[in-house]
Amino acid sequence: MADPWRYSTEGISVALRVTPRGGRDDIDGIETMANGRAVVKVRVRAIAEGGEANRAVTELLAKALGVRKRDVRVLSGTTSRLKQIAVDGDPAKLGEMLRKLTAAKSDESSDRT
Repeated sequence: MADPWRYSTEGISVALRVTPRGGRDDIDGIETMANGRAVVKVRVRAIAEGGEANRAVTELLAKALGVRKRDVRVLSGTTSRLKQIAVDGDPAKLGEMLRKLTAAKSDESSDRT
């Protein structure tokens, strides 16, 4: 399965599927959608109103990846569950951190099945 993120000279671009009002702020691993596209599953407590969920997503990713909040921004999908998020920083380091975060969650979910 291909990674749901792409590398650039400024950082990475991550494909997300967001669940607002998801009960907690967390990264739930990688999911392959029906069209074959891989996305990182993210849930946030915030509601999808007035940009609250987008703000929660950017704050969650900034904290998880150890970057400043201003280094994470929504590229597309501001009103959709499917989003493209840019994270500025060292692309190799960010990709490795995302791989570890999503692999741990994917392992946990496969243990439950």
